[in-house]
Amino acid sequence: MTRIVITGAAGLVGQNLIARLARDPSLRIVAIDKHKANTRALARLHPGIEVIEADLAVAGPWVTAFQDADAVVQLHAQIGGLDWREFEANNITATEKVLAAMRSAQVPYLVHVSSSVVNSRAVDFYTESKKAQEALVRDCGIPHATLRPTLMFGWFDRKHLGWLARFMKRVPVFPIPGSGRYMRQPLFALDFCDVIAACLRQSREGQWNISGQQKIDYIDLMRAVKRATGARTPIVRIPYALFRLLLQGYAVVDRNPPFTVTQLEALVTPDSFEIIDWPGIFGVRPTPLDEALDATFNDPTYSGVVLDF
Repeated sequence: MTRIVITGAAGLVGQNLIARLARDPSLRIVAIDKHKANTRALARLHPGIEVIEADLAVAGPWVTAFQDADAVVQLHAQIGGLDWREFEANNITATEKVLAAMRSAQVPYLVHVSSSVVNSRAVDFYTESKKAQEALVRDCGIPHATLRPTLMFGWFDRKHLGWLARFMKRVPVFPIPGSGRYMRQPLFALDFCDVIAACLRQSREGQWNISGQQKIDYIDLMRAVKRATGARTPIVRIPYALFRLLLQGYAVVDRNPPFTVTQLEALVTPDSFEIIDWPGIFGVRPTPLDEALDATFNDPTYSGVVLDF
């Protein structure tokens, strides 16, 4: 039986990946995450796997989970927030400790999930900490694959399209900053999980930019979300400066806002990420956008599961 340790397992990618991998009886999955509510949700959804609640930035007995592991999938990451120390702890310190645990246990293979932002023009806490994290992996001495996905969506999406879809249903109008003509390359989480699974099967080594195959403007993406969810909320453009001011005001009352000024700045940064033939490289069928959005918001098993923010 193959033993796979997944860090950051209770987040968007981890929950989707485990939903995929748990169907294989030859795999023994060990899932590690520090988020209490989402870790409990993971254990409830998949009672057959081992779930460990632990902060990887802090030394602890979680290191024993790496003994006899055949591979590690490294997903843990700080994505949003306003405090650099959180990004440093979750993206840098935790990675240092995981890599040390892998070397100590002589784990032979790692799939590291980085981000397309390492190639972005944006300069923010997330981008800089992910660059530092990737450098740690590059120099770790462990055979590994590094995957750099673009913005993902799918089941269990609490911070991106999932949050926006729920917000769209709650408000009288859905605001779009400025023109809304900011090109996105959204990636379906289940497609990305199939790429991870292919890496695990083949022990692939190298680095790949895994971008959504379809380029779409942000405002058109929101219209596609509206169609998929059946929302009736009108989509309205508002001036960028006003949108930014509203986010600044919201950050005063919410320490962990779902969308920050730095994320707004990243949204409007004119980035275009490389599109490679990852479907051919990894033998994965890319799901068309409308089909993927329908699966995200209308699946009878997982669409109703909302993770804690």
